[in-house]
Amino acid sequence: MNNQEIAAIFYRIADLMEFRDDKPFKIRSYRTAAETIEATTTPLAEMVAEGGAARLCQLPGVGESISNKIVEILETGSCQFYEELKAEIPLTVLDLLKIEGIGVKTAQILYRQFGITNLDDFEKFVEGDGLQNIPRFGQKAQQRIRASLERLRRNGE
Repeated sequence: MNNQEIAAIFYRIADLMEFRDDKPFKIRSYRTAAETIEATTTPLAEMVAEGGAARLCQLPGVGESISNKIVEILETGSCQFYEELKAEIPLTVLDLLKIEGIGVKTAQILYRQFGITNLDDFEKFVEGDGLQNIPRFGQKAQQRIRASLERLRRNGE
């Protein structure tokens, strides 16, 4: 697994943690680690081979906990914490954030109150005028969301 793929896992971990309302400093630590991993030119697997998890701790923003997760990802392709998050919150719910006008708080409402877990569910919700049930969504916001959803579908996800 390359650095970009590992960074992507850490970005998704941060997104899922934000979605479930974890502490901001924890979310920030995963995003910082993802940015560091993404910017690191030396393959992490090579760094681990040289000095194990301790070698990874030399990277800015990578502490013991995150370095252990990186080693686990390199060995297994994933990590237990990420799998637990995915079991709690479907990854497809993060696709809602691709829609202009839908932020984390709105995506949480859509998921928790209306059971919307993916773009197909959301499209049906919009077609059934469900947006009227979302607080602070006036006509302009609803039009912007419809246009964004249509653009997303037309251009491919």
